[in-house]
Amino acid sequence: MPAPLAILTAIALTTLTAVSAFAQPYPAKPIRLISPFAAGGGADTVARYFGQKLSGPLQQQVIVDNRPGAGSIIGTEAAAKAAPDGYTLLIVNDTHAINASLHKKLPYDPLKDFAPITLIAVTPFMLSVHPSLPVKSVQDLVRLARAQPGEIKYASSGNGSVSHFAGELLKLSSGANLLHVPYRGVTGAVTAVTSGEAQAMIVSPLTSIALVRAGKLRALAVTGPHRTPIAPAVPTMQESGVKDYELSSCYGLLAPRGVPDAVIATVNEAVLRTLKSDDVRTRLRDEAAEPIGSSPEQFRTYLMDQTAKYAKIVRATGMQPD
Repeated sequence: MPAPLAILTAIALTTLTAVSAFAQPYPAKPIRLISPFAAGGGADTVARYFGQKLSGPLQQQVIVDNRPGAGSIIGTEAAAKAAPDGYTLLIVNDTHAINASLHKKLPYDPLKDFAPITLIAVTPFMLSVHPSLPVKSVQDLVRLARAQPGEIKYASSGNGSVSHFAGELLKLSSGANLLHVPYRGVTGAVTAVTSGEAQAMIVSPLTSIALVRAGKLRALAVTGPHRTPIAPAVPTMQESGVKDYELSSCYGLLAPRGVPDAVIATVNEAVLRTLKSDDVRTRLRDEAAEPIGSSPEQFRTYLMDQTAKYAKIVRATGMQPD
């Protein structure tokens, strides 16, 4: 073969190889799922479980990358600045909407810098009190808090946490004059209430249900629109007479802004297919979470609604981050 023809042939083969590699259907390599939470927490547990389950329909390994810190801001910033190619995804809970409402400046825009993929599931919280407190219902607690303003303490897992917002929403919705006492993490809040140092808390049912069953806490209500299967006898806040009260957290998937619509659709379809599995639905419900599986636009609407809800609480209370 003449030298020029050999060179042209080599160039053509190289070009075809490059085009073929570029044209490979997504995903063509492992996917990084950033979890902006400490390992072992509720959202991180769901991230690891879904990372494993999504590897099947996506036919690629999904590797969880923990980037905790600054109330999930560090990991979220890393996701926002990642290449918009679909190989970096982000799992979020309501901290994402809270940060948008609570912080005046963030190193990213929580709505504009991300492409919603799907709302995986929602999970309520549970209002529990120390058994020594002479209340058997939410209305009992409200009456007692009004009669003893500022004397009943409710513990949270920290300023700006979902449990803090849940307590402030109860105060705004019912007029109960409760005193907020922040702790470092949910373990500190639980210890405070079970010891009697504080009298009430609103945390995940998973955190409190075992203590309720052991008689160390008394459950008064759950915060979602429906009762939770792991505590079906416990009424909702609305059933308990707090008509304007509804608060649930979420597990959802986002991608950096600019990821192609076809990639978003592929991941969305994979999640929805995963959520149809009986074992996945059972696992989520065992975690007190209700499987959802939304469209990207439905998830965008959810995030906007939650951000507006938390912003309203911030304005009404003057809440400040640490």
